Amino acid sequence: MEMTNLKKQKVTEEEAPQGISKLPDLLLVQILSLLPTKDAFRTCLISPTWRRLPTLIDSFNFTCSTDREREDFSFIQNALAHSFSSKIIKFKLDLTDLSLSDCSFRPEYEILISGCFSFAVEREVENVVLWSQYSNGCTLPESLCTCSSLITLDVKHCGFNNAVITWNSLKSIKLGHLMLTDDEMVKLLSGCPALETMELYSYTGFHRLEINSLKLKTLKLKDYVRMGGNGDDLEILAPYIQHLEISGEDLKCRLIDVSSVVNAKLIYSFPCIKGIPSTYVEDCCRDYHQVVYTLVQDNFQKLCYATDLTIGTWFTQVMCTLQFKGSPISELNCKYLTLMLHMTTFNMYGVAGLLRASPHVETISIELEYTLVNFLELISSFYVFSFR
Repeated sequence: MEMTNLKKQKVTEEEAPQGISKLPDLLLVQILSLLPTKDAFRTCLISPTWRRLPTLIDSFNFTCSTDREREDFSFIQNALAHSFSSKIIKFKLDLTDLSLSDCSFRPEYEILISGCFSFAVEREVENVVLWSQYSNGCTLPESLCTCSSLITLDVKHCGFNNAVITWNSLKSIKLGHLMLTDDEMVKLLSGCPALETMELYSYTGFHRLEINSLKLKTLKLKDYVRMGGNGDDLEILAPYIQHLEISGEDLKCRLIDVSSVVNAKLIYSFPCIKGIPSTYVEDCCRDYHQVVYTLVQDNFQKLCYATDLTIGTWFTQVMCTLQFKGSPISELNCKYLTLMLHMTTFNMYGVAGLLRASPHVETISIELEYTLVNFLELISSFYVFSFR
């Protein structure tokens, strides 16, 4: 394998650190498996004794860059060709810095991805990370889509292309920058019967997320992307989820059934209709706001049994408006309340309303952005409106 400028740095076995060379081979291999794979293979220059150790590592971490793409591809292919490991614990392929300015190189790119994960699947890989670059988004290899040994999966800028998913051992999945239809989401969830944690970020396409698995307990949703500026809700029906986190902007989320949630984090927001171009904005604005108020009230009612609740600025502002309107807020059973706020008097009205709706709260944490000029005024407002 090509080792650029490494021979100049070659050290002898006598010059190598005394303690390291005396460690058992099994432990040395475990240490090398924690390194970026290129660094692990560099150690073969230390001495003849170390020459075979990199070929035994069970975790691979590859990164490719645009300025040395052919060299990186060649190294990966050679490293896999010289591997004697019968079991792969983790395989990471990071292609986010690869722009593929040379279009003729695209076939080699696809062959590399296919070859890497055919290799990993044959050796019963347990944990996979595949990060592609936006302009070079790829499709998950078929071999990976039916990998029965897979336990965790972290994928970015990769599509499923209607592939049949069979991940019977998968417990954790993290998907980013992808589009899935409602039907594709149903197929994905049905193909992961052992799934415990699901995390989606920068996602779009589906409008209903129905999770009926008794094992899936944690759901994290970040940065939902609305398509074409439509106002469709994202509906969540997940009666057995215990940990729920939703964040991002421009998201109209409707909680249908999250009756088992004990830990919830809601730091998303939805803009006023005045920010959406329309001929009838002024006529619809009041009705639109009422829909949003009702939606927020319904969502809080669905979370009334959560014991640990984190709320963002947008929710406290809506709470403030509801308080001025005299609208009731569902009583919450949370014991631990965290508020993430921009420091304004307006928001403190919302905080007061939340506190009144949380008679069982034991601990409250407030993460604020403020200036010293209005700090004392806001603290004063906090006490006045909290205990009125």
